[in-house]
Amino acid sequence: MAVGTSRPSKSAAASVGDSVGRPVAQAADASAYGAPGCPPLGLGDLGIDPDDLPDGLVVADETGLVTCFNAAAVRITATPGSEAIGLPLEHVLPLEDLKGRRWWPLTDPYGGLATRVGQPERNLLLPGGREVLVSARYVRETPMGPVRRVVVTLRGTEARRRTERSHAELIATVAHELRSPLTSVKGFTATLLAKWERFTDDQKRLMLETVDADADRVTRLIAELLDISRIDSGRLEVRRQPVDIAVAVGRHVQAHTARGQSPDRFFVRVECGLPALWADPDKIDQVLGNLLENAVRHGEGTVTIEVAAAPAQPGDPDEKGTVVTVSDEGPGIPEESMGRVFTRFWRGSKRGGTGLGLYIVKGIVEAHGGTITVGRGPRGGAEFRFTLPVGAPAYLS
Repeated sequence: MAVGTSRPSKSAAASVGDSVGRPVAQAADASAYGAPGCPPLGLGDLGIDPDDLPDGLVVADETGLVTCFNAAAVRITATPGSEAIGLPLEHVLPLEDLKGRRWWPLTDPYGGLATRVGQPERNLLLPGGREVLVSARYVRETPMGPVRRVVVTLRGTEARRRTERSHAELIATVAHELRSPLTSVKGFTATLLAKWERFTDDQKRLMLETVDADADRVTRLIAELLDISRIDSGRLEVRRQPVDIAVAVGRHVQAHTARGQSPDRFFVRVECGLPALWADPDKIDQVLGNLLENAVRHGEGTVTIEVAAAPAQPGDPDEKGTVVTVSDEGPGIPEESMGRVFTRFWRGSKRGGTGLGLYIVKGIVEAHGGTITVGRGPRGGAEFRFTLPVGAPAYLS
């Protein structure tokens, strides 16, 4: 047989006091923001007011009457604290599950098994269909004793919805970006297999080169997705080695000229006496490749790459580092878009791309302990500047 107190009735509200001995009528006159109606609940000893909590806090006593309704609960439920204190919990929070069933009769916190300690967080609905995340704790004085207090926390679903939208956008972007190269690969391979003898060697080579390029595109997209996963989870590993940043810049410029860009389009300025740089060479290549690709594809005129020693920091004059600036002479980035450049799916133009590159660049630079900024260049175009600390491994410090 279950051990627990019986469910409190509405009539109990008129005679029973709250958990600190005040009559209900007095508690009901508490501030609409809930703080004067909230007993200490052990928080006062820590100097914490219930209204300081970021989540909604609702507490009901052993009779099921609300004794605490903090400011966050007021905001989330749009119920004034003065209308909540002293009323039955199920009236103050008339919650329903996603199937439309009333939540409190379903869970029966004051009855049921005496071994229950609460309810895990789940999505529930307030009147009007507003969705909230609710979890509950059943407080007992003894392990198998009756419930003396029900503590409920409430959270809005906005952050979760933003995360879900971000994931949905990522899936949609990946599906779109994969469809084109895979369709090309499938089409050319099927054609070659069915009609191999009908094509000349030059035609076969052209088709295979297209297939190879599309396979590289898919590989790059998969690598981007893996990088995003590691950045979001904080697991992006940096394998530091000595890096000659000037040589790396020259290598990327040569790659662009080999693909048909005029050598006159690039201007490289490298300061003498750069400090030694320890970084992950593959990831630095990724950063440089992305920034130069953006400047070439979306910018205009000369692309300027400057490499210099980072100026000393006011708080740490001994801190050394390298600063790299990539700028162009195009239209630049609108002022209202500056704050979104390093977010997922931001695109500066409609000239292709997944919109993930700069998000990954920022994650790589920050994983090295550096910073990256965007602004307007001297000649009006976009200017990206990232700073990397020397970052020598601990065993060389």
